[in-house]
Amino acid sequence: MNTTMVNIKINGDNHLAPLNATILDACKRAGIRIPTLCYLEDVSKNASCAVCVVEVKGAKSLLRSCTACVYEGMEIATNSARIRDARKTSVELLLANHPKDCLSCLRNQNCELQSLASDLGVKEERYVRTKKIEKCDTSSIAIHRDPNKCILCGRCISVCQNVQTVSAIGLSGRGIKSKISTYMEKGLGNVACTYCGQCALVCPTGAIVERDDTDSVFEEMSNPDKYVIVQTAPAIRVGIGEAMGMDPGSLVTGKMVAGLRKLGFKKVFDTQFTADLTILEEGYELINRIKNNGKLPMITSCSPGWIKFAEHFFPDLLGHLSSCKSPQQMFGAVAKTYYAAKMEIDPRKIVVVSVMPCTAKKYEARRPEMSGAFDYWKDKRAWSSEDAFYDVDYVLTTRELARMFKETGITFSSLPVEEFDNPLGASTGAAVIFGATGGVMEAAMRTAYEVITGNPLADINFTAVRGMEGIKEAEVDLNGMKIKIAAAHTLKNARTLMEQIEKGESPYAFIEVMTCPGGCLGGGGQPIPTTWETRRKRAESIYAEDVNKPLRKSHENPNVAALYSEFLKEPLGEMSHHLLHTSYQQRGLLVWKTNGAEKKELKTPHHA
Repeated sequence: MNTTMVNIKINGDNHLAPLNATILDACKRAGIRIPTLCYLEDVSKNASCAVCVVEVKGAKSLLRSCTACVYEGMEIATNSARIRDARKTSVELLLANHPKDCLSCLRNQNCELQSLASDLGVKEERYVRTKKIEKCDTSSIAIHRDPNKCILCGRCISVCQNVQTVSAIGLSGRGIKSKISTYMEKGLGNVACTYCGQCALVCPTGAIVERDDTDSVFEEMSNPDKYVIVQTAPAIRVGIGEAMGMDPGSLVTGKMVAGLRKLGFKKVFDTQFTADLTILEEGYELINRIKNNGKLPMITSCSPGWIKFAEHFFPDLLGHLSSCKSPQQMFGAVAKTYYAAKMEIDPRKIVVVSVMPCTAKKYEARRPEMSGAFDYWKDKRAWSSEDAFYDVDYVLTTRELARMFKETGITFSSLPVEEFDNPLGASTGAAVIFGATGGVMEAAMRTAYEVITGNPLADINFTAVRGMEGIKEAEVDLNGMKIKIAAAHTLKNARTLMEQIEKGESPYAFIEVMTCPGGCLGGGGQPIPTTWETRRKRAESIYAEDVNKPLRKSHENPNVAALYSEFLKEPLGEMSHHLLHTSYQQRGLLVWKTNGAEKKELKTPHHA
């Protein structure tokens, strides 16, 4: 498609730019950086911060470059004294109401406001505070909000409403009383928040952050009576290097393992072991539904933000969700039963720490359904409720793990390459690709096709469900039985597929849903910033590790086979049912809507 180009001048130099491109985009094409704060590509451009202002010949006032468009003959100035003074004033006004706790803030040295103040040469406080101190929102088990650090950029609202269609937060009040809040100030833990953490990922300051569990994990590791083990999700190996200063998408699996050992974990295991286990359980569940006229389409259940979204917004369709627990939760249950017995360790002393790209995993670990290991042992050992424990004890995000590495002085780039511990560290290429959108679907098809047909796929690379398209679909021929499958990422796209099911119009037998853009590799706990370019680089590394794995199908994992032989016996068997499967809750709604608030009280608090 031809694009009409116009002639413009930027700082006296001639340039070409697409007609109706924003001044910000035109300057970027010309290699000229204009500072921004509220603007975020593909997420928000509400022109609230006035940091991106420029001068345009003939205009009476400065224009905000993120919304003003170019035209033929436009003459733009981006660095005059007037512009610099205006930008500096805007930042100084924001700082007047901003806490001065940078050194203890989780976003210290990774804060856009902090960086911009430095770039613009802000050296003094010229304005006084005009807003009252607000109480922090710690009602959520996954995400904490500090309204005092909020600069009203609106990014969080935009990503929650437009990317995820959740609307858990919105703008309340007017003028100086304006603030980002939840419905009726109830807090994130008591409204229809999915805890996906995309709001934290796009926040330019420390106004929204993950709940920090690093001190608790350090304390557990220093306790000689505890046996602290760690599991790492597939997306961590393509995120943690970036968080430690390496290039986006750096594949650092072996260095990550070495770093975790240096931190002091007794054993370093891989969530990919139970990703393979999940494929066995979920694949057989799909086969069972197809053969016995079960409820279709069956939808994957690995992503806890998606599960919570379904519980709130589509409670009548919960029967379509796979009953399988996520790989994180399967790992906890297996570690505190099979592994505990094998190693003769009291499961009450085992502390399972997960490193996840996801803030919603913190919530998932505290769901009341996630204590299968305790249920397994309590009758055998005559334990009381005082002995109760969760399958997973702590969840750390990629960002939290990076902070732990830095706090202990680990030089990540110089670490050796080491292997995961066995038996819960062995995995296949199918498990690796869980980290990318479409990966669970591809992994499931590698196994389900072979189990049903008795033959391997002609091409193990199921590329039809790869890529960053919002909804991807394909058709699979299973010995003459053709089924349609789909993979979606972001809750907006999940909503589209669920509405099809509601109307009885869904053509699919199997659907994968991942909460975050790009899948887990774009999770709310990943390094900041996370852009589409970094998501693509992380995905490339994910698929590269898959290709280099000696085994690439989940049912070929010998350690998973041993787990079934020695303990579980068979997929969908009685032991699997008790330890690896779960049920879901119908929840109410309490969310912001653009035309007011949709009010329906929650049946249960989110953190219950």
